[in-house]
Amino acid sequence: MPMLRLKFLPLIQLLTVSAAFAATSFNWDSTKYVYAFGDSYTFVQGTLGNPNFSFIGDVLDLAFTPQQIFSDEIIPRNTSSEASNWIEFLTGCFGGKPSDCEKQLWNFAFAGSDISAALLPRHHDFTTSLVEQVGQWVTFASDVLPHPENETLTFWWIGINDTGDTLNNASITDFAAFWETEMIAYFDAVQMAFDNGLSKHVFINVPPEDRNPATLGTSNEPKLESNVQMFNDALSNHTAGFAEQNPSATVMTFDSHAVFSFILDHPSDFGFTNITGFCTCEDPTGFFWFNDGHPTQAVHKLVAAALRSQLEAASA
Repeated sequence: MPMLRLKFLPLIQLLTVSAAFAATSFNWDSTKYVYAFGDSYTFVQGTLGNPNFSFIGDVLDLAFTPQQIFSDEIIPRNTSSEASNWIEFLTGCFGGKPSDCEKQLWNFAFAGSDISAALLPRHHDFTTSLVEQVGQWVTFASDVLPHPENETLTFWWIGINDTGDTLNNASITDFAAFWETEMIAYFDAVQMAFDNGLSKHVFINVPPEDRNPATLGTSNEPKLESNVQMFNDALSNHTAGFAEQNPSATVMTFDSHAVFSFILDHPSDFGFTNITGFCTCEDPTGFFWFNDGHPTQAVHKLVAAALRSQLEAASA
């Protein structure tokens, strides 16, 4: 770990400087409850979830009882990588009941999710958008699952599907305006989460998906690069706006675009020998990509390490 930290040092210093727009008291070591909303990069499989999509339920059946949510278990090594993902590494909650973990992971992310089904088509009829994930939490979990202010942190990582799903969408003629519309839906959901007790937040931007195997070297590469840049710029602006409108909130950002880019630009430093292809296999050692759009467990582990360093640096 010291050697890994040394390799990441220039990036960690950059991330730490820009970590917080506004912050009340925050301490990562004291954080016992972690909430997550997002897409396949974040989802974990639950025994009561839609297989390979969610921890609990889907948009066709969002409801659950207190008994169900507390009995639901994380199935180990069932994520969008070949094994564990970043939020499992970050929390140490790899399997079993979240309530049994030292840092309880309550994960409402749904694989294939966009921000709003009112703005982009669902990948499947059962896909739960980010807006609906928050609605599910507010309706069925906010009065059930613990979220004490000084012991709770919420992570938001969305936009990977949005930036890709819009590539060949002829109905969008003004992308800058579209991303603004998306951000309004996004931060309406964030505000709803805040108003229902989630006061400490980390917003993660979109990584350089233009460098994934599905896009690299194709005509979509420059389009996706532009989409990601515009999305991330809009996210940065709206995150700052949310912090300004909610001064009692703790608002932090994590630059996954910088982390992915740093690793992809220095692959051998992190043990990667292939950053352009993928290996959807049991042991993708040396590969950055597990399939044409999702990274391997090794990447998730590095993301968690960089994020943990930032959270520790931001702790009071």
